[in-house]
Amino acid sequence: MAAPERSIDQRQVYDMSSSFLQKFRLYETRSNFYMIGRDKNRTFWRVLKLDRTDPTELNFYEDSTAYTEAECFETLRRIHEGNRSSGGLKFVTTCYGIIGFIRFLGPYYMLIITKRRKLGEICGHTVYGVAKSKIITIPHASVLSNVAYSKDEKRYKRLLCTVDLSRDFFFSYSYHIMHSLQSNLSNSVEGHTYYESMFVWNDYLTRRIRNNAKDCMWTVALVYGFFKQVKLSVSEKNFRLTLIARRSRHYAGTRYLKRGVNEKGRVANDVETEQIVFEEALQDGNPVRRISSVVQNRGSIPLFWSQETSRLNIRPDIILSAKDPSYEATRLHFENLAKRYGNPIIILNLIKTREKRPRETILRAEFANAIKVINKGLSKEERLRPLHWDLHKHSRKKGTNVLAILDRLATYALNLTGIFYCQLTSDSFQNQNPSTLENNIGGCSTYDRPSKDENASDSVVENGNDIKDAKEDQLKEATRLQKGILRTNCIDCLDRTNVAQYAYGLVAFGRQLHALGLTESTTIDLDNPLAEDLMGIYETMGDTLALQYGGSAAHNKIFCERRGQWKAATQSQELFRTLQRYYSNAYMDAEKQDAINLFLGYFQPQQDKPALWELGSDQHYNAARFLASSVPENSRSTMKRSLSESSILSEGSTAARHGLAENDEEGKGLSDSAPEISTSETAMIAASLSAPPPTMEEIGLGEIIEDDCFCNDEHGDQCTCATFDMDWVSSSGNSCEDESYGRSTVVRSFETIPESTKIESEIRVIESCSGNTKRDEVTVEQEEAIARIPQGYVRWVMDEEGHFW
Repeated sequence: MAAPERSIDQRQVYDMSSSFLQKFRLYETRSNFYMIGRDKNRTFWRVLKLDRTDPTELNFYEDSTAYTEAECFETLRRIHEGNRSSGGLKFVTTCYGIIGFIRFLGPYYMLIITKRRKLGEICGHTVYGVAKSKIITIPHASVLSNVAYSKDEKRYKRLLCTVDLSRDFFFSYSYHIMHSLQSNLSNSVEGHTYYESMFVWNDYLTRRIRNNAKDCMWTVALVYGFFKQVKLSVSEKNFRLTLIARRSRHYAGTRYLKRGVNEKGRVANDVETEQIVFEEALQDGNPVRRISSVVQNRGSIPLFWSQETSRLNIRPDIILSAKDPSYEATRLHFENLAKRYGNPIIILNLIKTREKRPRETILRAEFANAIKVINKGLSKEERLRPLHWDLHKHSRKKGTNVLAILDRLATYALNLTGIFYCQLTSDSFQNQNPSTLENNIGGCSTYDRPSKDENASDSVVENGNDIKDAKEDQLKEATRLQKGILRTNCIDCLDRTNVAQYAYGLVAFGRQLHALGLTESTTIDLDNPLAEDLMGIYETMGDTLALQYGGSAAHNKIFCERRGQWKAATQSQELFRTLQRYYSNAYMDAEKQDAINLFLGYFQPQQDKPALWELGSDQHYNAARFLASSVPENSRSTMKRSLSESSILSEGSTAARHGLAENDEEGKGLSDSAPEISTSETAMIAASLSAPPPTMEEIGLGEIIEDDCFCNDEHGDQCTCATFDMDWVSSSGNSCEDESYGRSTVVRSFETIPESTKIESEIRVIESCSGNTKRDEVTVEQEEAIARIPQGYVRWVMDEEGHFW
């Protein structure tokens, strides 16, 4: 399951500052649309012509000529003169890229970005958010058939428009934002393959033009999730902190309609989170750019389970399927993670250990057993490393510092995976095309990099410059790649998961600042203003992701308590968000799921076939099976392509051996001119990054983790797999083979479970000193405010009935 490593070639450099279009103007005649695009520096103009005479087909012509501004306007003048009899050439709108093309039952439509907003920069590459979009009918009104005006056609169009592209969709013209920084600097792709990333949401919409056009300069690759960049300072040194969340388009949807895993190993609510710290400063008169990133993952528990949406029950029963006794889908999921991120894979499972009415504990036991079964077929280095910890229980215990315990868990994970750090060595980074990013990284190398002597000999052969050789060796000594991933989950992968991801991000933040030379310590105290800044960003990200998947902002009880927020205000906020989430799940999610399936191409309308809204809610994802002829790509080819997507580590020969498509994009390059780096400073950074990680016992995890986290194999070695008796899981159920999940046997959470099989393991907790916690003092006014809240609702919300805390 390990992803291979490869070193980075720094020799092939070329400038592609004008290779992508950034601003467009759309014109129309009676018979054609003309899209005029230019680059950022106004050095060349290109023309794309779209035919408007065919009522049902998409025909376009891409002019390969690069025009000057004068030549472009002369071309438009001639087009106007040639069409004067039919009304001439008319200006339609200014736009900033094509989102894609789509057809329902009648004509093709074009989706374009008409307004953008700047969100931030990554090494000089601007990242934009979609502020406004527009859908344009391509055929002229005179050639449209009656189908174009039918009720179903209008309903499909309205449904597509419910996908609000102005919220949480972002893109970059010059940077592959769908990939992590380490992936961009380490891997390369050619052609259009980066659109096939699991994080590009308009892959289906752009497929027709990408398959026929020579390049992708007319379209933008949209990523859905979260992007936030802030400028911070420490010790009077400024730096930029960027937090990116990329939501997978595979098995995408809403809370109760997309749960667990599908047959391809794709999980619901699959989100990659990347935290980037970037500093630009001067050293000996030369620009020095140091950058670090760390990636973590969240996703639904990779089992076949579901919850049926109910307007009468705010907490629907958890239904566990026994359709996959060998856990093949679960195995596929973790193989995909290993190919994207490498090993080890650390699994932080935050669901409950004990319940009066078994719900989460059912999934907990099954998940633990799945990990045990999968680990039996893996080598010791490749085994999954589960950490089971009931966050809900410990967050309710007085005197328990949950964030401090999560800090220890995060420390353990980061000691295994490390962080990505490198030094950029070019003044022209921001002018490079993303396909050449890898060529100019000053000191990026793999863990198994060549020795100093080998590197020096290669450099001498190249230019005979011993000084340059020493400089390159110093840079490489100070560089590391992240190897492996922390995967966090609870039930929804929203509320508890976001708290844990913040704790992981905080530990990583300390190490990133230290690696950049901004702090002397590798840790950041929870009382540090930087920790408060980071908490605010993670809280905003959690709210955004929760709104996308769950329909309400996240439950931020722990964050509110950390800030000392008034308890009554926290309770009322939690209650409101619970009710908001319930209403969205019960009344809004079905249409939202339809819109997502339409946008992603999982459902394609056809004449004389059932409409999307006529299908049951549990058929949404498998609508492509019902309409097999309209599937954009078969499941097998989709699986093979996606296994190597969004890779942090290069796929190299392993992907080729397994017959997998190389979908990792090319990195972006810098020039060879590296600034002078002091030997002492580089040695200090190298030492801090290469220090051996402490053991679990040294950081106190042995007293925190549940007893079921580890077991021993036949040789007495720790095999990092949880052990549970799962005989009761398949003891009862119903036959539902015709359902979309393919359930043959189910277990509902309200069914009676033998007392002997319930999880009763005691968990020892490290409690914080009493001096570190302040007891809440409730005034008379606060007591009166609390009294005005119906106590039944308060107990329902705060005593685990309203949400999954």
